[in-house]
Amino acid sequence: MLFNSFPFIFLFLPACLILFYGLGRLERRTAAAFLALASLFFYGWWNSRYVLLLVASICGNFLLSEAIVRNRQRPAAARLLLVIAVAADLALLGYYKYADFFVANLDTLTGAKLGLLNIALPLGISFFTFTQIAFLVDSYRNVARERDFVHYLLFITYFPHLIAGPILHHAEMMPQFGKSTTYRFHPERLAAGATLFILGLAKKVVCADGISPVARTVFGAAAAGDQIDLLHAWSGALAYTMQIYFDFSAYCDMALGISIMFGIRLPLNFDSPYKAASIIDFWRRWHMTLSRFLRDYLYIPLGGSRCTPPRRYLNLMVTMLLGGLWHGAAWTYVAWGGLHGFYLVMNHGWRYVKPNGGGNLVTHAGSVLLTFLCVVVAWVFFRAQSIQDAFGLLRGMAGLHGLNSPSAPYISNQQMLCLPLLAAVCWLLPNSYQMLGSHSPALQTVPSATGMLSWKPSPAWAACLGILAALCVAEMLSGAPSEFIYFEF
Repeated sequence: MLFNSFPFIFLFLPACLILFYGLGRLERRTAAAFLALASLFFYGWWNSRYVLLLVASICGNFLLSEAIVRNRQRPAAARLLLVIAVAADLALLGYYKYADFFVANLDTLTGAKLGLLNIALPLGISFFTFTQIAFLVDSYRNVARERDFVHYLLFITYFPHLIAGPILHHAEMMPQFGKSTTYRFHPERLAAGATLFILGLAKKVVCADGISPVARTVFGAAAAGDQIDLLHAWSGALAYTMQIYFDFSAYCDMALGISIMFGIRLPLNFDSPYKAASIIDFWRRWHMTLSRFLRDYLYIPLGGSRCTPPRRYLNLMVTMLLGGLWHGAAWTYVAWGGLHGFYLVMNHGWRYVKPNGGGNLVTHAGSVLLTFLCVVVAWVFFRAQSIQDAFGLLRGMAGLHGLNSPSAPYISNQQMLCLPLLAAVCWLLPNSYQMLGSHSPALQTVPSATGMLSWKPSPAWAACLGILAALCVAEMLSGAPSEFIYFEF
């Protein structure tokens, strides 16, 4: 079930809110159990046969975490249980996500012609696997203290995050399920959540879906072997750069907005990443919970920055290569992760050579532009169907296929005008969380926007949001809802 679909907006979400708060008035644990079951229904809407896989994964991980806790006084036994549990999670993820990738590469290397398994990827498997691995590790470290199975079930299945994140941490979420205030209805909380949801819906159906045909056409032409000229190559790369920005930002907004309606705060997962003045800063703003997970459960255990600079840079490269592979079973994702690893190594190396960075407004603007261009180049690998296609488009972006071919039907003038408008929104306007900053939209403190762009429950804001919602509905009526990009991962 998609957030940007009529069944979700007009049936599932209202029914869940009514029943959740109705049950919450009677017994909080029952309301939590209902929300977990509703989340399983939400997941099963896509493919009911994978609900059993999700439930088996949750039960198995919880039982193993209990066994780890019981054996805490026997470190060797607890460590063995942790290794078994994490290995089982990674084996499950590896089978569904990477088996065909392994077979295809084995066929290429050996000519064995084994044939693909054609395994359907369960939605959200990367997210609920990483969430549970973190819980297992923290159980072993004795920092996962709450052991209520209902709260654990809700923590893993909670539908606003289940399909595309954020990657949740038990210490942030499970205590919220035990608070009485979570189960009390507040009109202003509903209004704030609905505002964030509508802003996200507009980003998805108007901005991301509106520019996606340009990216699809240009990258499709690259896959067909066309030699794309400079103007159209950059238009396609920038179109995808804007599409994935608004698509992922939309999901994050809608997930936080839905959660606020239920009285629950999620961690920030997106914070205007194209405003970043360095790649280090970019990864503090883009998919923030994935960056946190990779830092805490991979980069730091590898040694992090507590070692010599060469080893630190190796740790960065390994972390980013695995982060790229996490996104998908394709060499294009590995190349994307490796490219960002290279960027990070260069960024940290520059800071080592010149520790007192900074400068005036012009220097800052130049840094933002350079960071943005590096990100655009990396997105080409992320979106391309193959490494060869990516290099073909990059050659066009370098001007090796000419400057402009008027006969190339890749992009219209109207679509071309959308690109600077979308870029202006990214760079010049406060983000959604800043608009609602005074109402604490996330777990972290967010600076609040000022003036007319600071949200408050008022007739003027209600009218503007009503117009925006009507525009979204009109767009949704024109065709079937499209999936979010991060559903693929």
